[in-house]
Amino acid sequence: MGLFGIVLSLGLLMYLAYRGINVLILAPLLAMLAVLLSGGLPVLATYTQVFMKSLGGYVITYFPLFLLGAIFGKVMADGGAARTIAERIVDWVGAGRAILAVVLACGVLTYGGVSLFVVAFAIYPIANALFRRADVPKRLLPAAIALGSFTFTMTAFPGTPAIQNAIPIPFFGTNVFAAPLLGTLAGMIMLVGGTLWLNRRRASAQGKGEGYGEHDETGADSTLPADATLPSFPIAIAPVVAVIALNALFTYVLIPMMSADYLAEPQYGETSLSSVAGIWAIIVSLTISIVLAIALNWSRFKDVLETVNAGTMGSLLPVFNTASEVGYGAVIASLPAFALIRDAVLGLFPDNPVASLAVAVNVLAGITGSASGGMSIALNALGEQFAQMGQEQGVSMGLMHRVTSLSSGGFDALPHNGAVITLLAITGMTHKKSYSDIFVVAVAIPVVATITVIVLGSLGL
Repeated sequence: MGLFGIVLSLGLLMYLAYRGINVLILAPLLAMLAVLLSGGLPVLATYTQVFMKSLGGYVITYFPLFLLGAIFGKVMADGGAARTIAERIVDWVGAGRAILAVVLACGVLTYGGVSLFVVAFAIYPIANALFRRADVPKRLLPAAIALGSFTFTMTAFPGTPAIQNAIPIPFFGTNVFAAPLLGTLAGMIMLVGGTLWLNRRRASAQGKGEGYGEHDETGADSTLPADATLPSFPIAIAPVVAVIALNALFTYVLIPMMSADYLAEPQYGETSLSSVAGIWAIIVSLTISIVLAIALNWSRFKDVLETVNAGTMGSLLPVFNTASEVGYGAVIASLPAFALIRDAVLGLFPDNPVASLAVAVNVLAGITGSASGGMSIALNALGEQFAQMGQEQGVSMGLMHRVTSLSSGGFDALPHNGAVITLLAITGMTHKKSYSDIFVVAVAIPVVATITVIVLGSLGL
């Protein structure tokens, strides 16, 4: 019954989320359904001590990123910078390449170290204006942002600072540049394949007479009138460049120079500087960039306070949607029956550590709705054994690292994934309208890329 409860709960979560029911309601109810069907477990204690504790921990850690990212995106929109950037991109690549422009813009930001959640907030007003001007169906916008934000720059390209590329390091003794050629190949499969798919979908829609469509443009979208005086491109792009440059500066230079021994004390969480450096860097860089964006476009704002307040409120639903999914995953992972699933997927290919690792990470990421969560569960359970098996069979640890990272970015993007739900909330789209294309670019094509790397790696290439 415990195993049935997990499968039923997960199936209902994906189906009902796809049907448009808010995950804030679904996640706790369906997590408790799984607990009830497991039998003998305290429902209320699981809700308050597991679900809510995990939800709260996520909010504590990441709320500043959601808050500042939403404000940054709104400031960029209302100050005219987003529209200027969108129009310049159209001029450069042509209206027919609006999808590619959005994908590349997201890719540059995430590869530069900006959180995918921050990128979604910051890029949405730019991408939305770009799609509107190019008359591309807005329902394709979430998939374009997903392709650029959490596929090739999250798991594939060597050197990416994404957490999914860092978690395998201690298990395999590697670094973020592991298997660079295979990683680049996988990234290009995702980038090219996803872009071709979305352009094909656009052509099909336009052949049927479908354009951008009529939408309720709220949230991060711009309040500027159509005839507003816009900033020049250098002024418009300066805050975006500042986010990337300042993030790198604080991450690799300034914060490591700090003396932070006090972090080991109980009142500061008994942590280390390296554990908080990434969060600190993006908090400071976003704050400075918001101030810069406001200062450069001060005269163009109708009401700066209203803009900041709107951005603030716009951050609440996405952060709690995502945190609820984290809580759901924590409950499922705590159930006794989950150990059966974990052990089963980890033992599917006992003689092929690369394939076994790929299946394990993909399945666990799919169940938990989290790339980093599924990867962490698999590696914490049998990471040492996988490494030992790989060494005994002469498998490159770099290949093990890259396959692990790639596998975390496959089944993780199912309908209940926190990033998917956040992206849909930011863009004002629904699963029914946009998820099928997200599935192709963020699940199907990345899985093909992973299989390609496994096959080529097994051949010694």
